Amino acid sequence: MDVVRAGVLDVALDRHGDPGGPPVVLLHGFPYDPRCYDAVVPRLVEAGAHVVVPFLRGYGPTRFASGTTVRSGQQAALADDLRALIDALGLDRPVVAGFDWGGRAACLVAALWPERVRGLVTVDGYNVQDIAHSAEPLPPDVEHRLWYQFYLHSERGRAGLAAHRREFARLLWSQWSPTWSFTEIEFGATAPSFDNPDFVNVVVHSYRHRFGLVAGDPTYDALEARIAGQPVIEVPTVVVDPTADGLGPPAGIEEHRRHFTAIAGHHLVDAGHNPPQEVPAAFADAVQEVL
Repeated sequence: MDVVRAGVLDVALDRHGDPGGPPVVLLHGFPYDPRCYDAVVPRLVEAGAHVVVPFLRGYGPTRFASGTTVRSGQQAALADDLRALIDALGLDRPVVAGFDWGGRAACLVAALWPERVRGLVTVDGYNVQDIAHSAEPLPPDVEHRLWYQFYLHSERGRAGLAAHRREFARLLWSQWSPTWSFTEIEFGATAPSFDNPDFVNVVVHSYRHRFGLVAGDPTYDALEARIAGQPVIEVPTVVVDPTADGLGPPAGIEEHRRHFTAIAGHHLVDAGHNPPQEVPAAFADAVQEVL
């Protein structure tokens, strides 16, 4: 494991493969960590790629460089973290790939700085939040799936996450991936990442900011203003749509075409919310398709 100063973070990351090979950055979501890519990485390395798998802000050994930096989980911060990491490592137009929070960071870097990436792999399509319309209610059968977000809007929820990090994450894994029989060994490999001292603050801020309930870090105001325009993504993109995601069914190709002008592939996979760990061969194939 390496640690690299990138923007406001000292980012802990794993690097694999030939440093001269085409670069790929794999980004995990909430509540997961780089272990979700353990079976994806060897397939990409065998294909000649240089693979970088970082711990996001608030996870594992990644730390904020300053005690005064806002412990923000807003989408602009995640995007800027990824941009800064690409620059710090000197990666030449990597493929960026991810799901959940990691998919959001990957989508936003592809949208805001398309010249910095070769292409995109995104689970569930356009992971960019539309904060301006976040107060509009969704149908009840959708709303109930977001219980954890509403829970974290309260101080009771913050205290609950702090006291029960592992139980909280294990429940979400089960609800979001109902067809995946993960083992305690698999969960146990990731669970220590939730012990990061900034985990609770970053997570709570993320789920409050996306509903406009708290202010963001002023550092990212200009980026958030750009994101508010819901920018179209023009880099070559492969969309991976899991058919058993407990957060809801796939959006469909027509919805994806509203947000991506260069869809190079669209794959329906028999998986829940975490395709890299549930169907690693299919996810690696999607990345190789972009490469």
